[in-house]
Amino acid sequence: MPQIIVLPHQQLCPDGAVIEAESGVSVCDALLQHDIEIEHACEKSCACTTCHVVVREGFDSLNEAEEMEEDLLDKAWGLEPTSRLSCQAIVADEDLVIEIPKYTINHAKESH
Repeated sequence: MPQIIVLPHQQLCPDGAVIEAESGVSVCDALLQHDIEIEHACEKSCACTTCHVVVREGFDSLNEAEEMEEDLLDKAWGLEPTSRLSCQAIVADEDLVIEIPKYTINHAKESH
């Protein structure tokens, strides 16, 4: 079973984490299943960028981004060449190292 190494994020995962992820699930679902409460304002329907992650290792093992995701990523804060929407990035058989950006474009969080 592949692992997802989550780099430290001040609010969501201060110490970082190493989680087991089942192949075929989205990165977002894997994070949520392990109590890493990544934002997903559109309920994982590929309609926002709040679940944006930067894949530091294992990017090429993920499914290819579709045009809709690519268009949305253009609006994401801190966009990098290995950025993905975690709700659309499907875990394969390779380990991943991801970074959750410090900010999102979501101005109205329910927890604040």
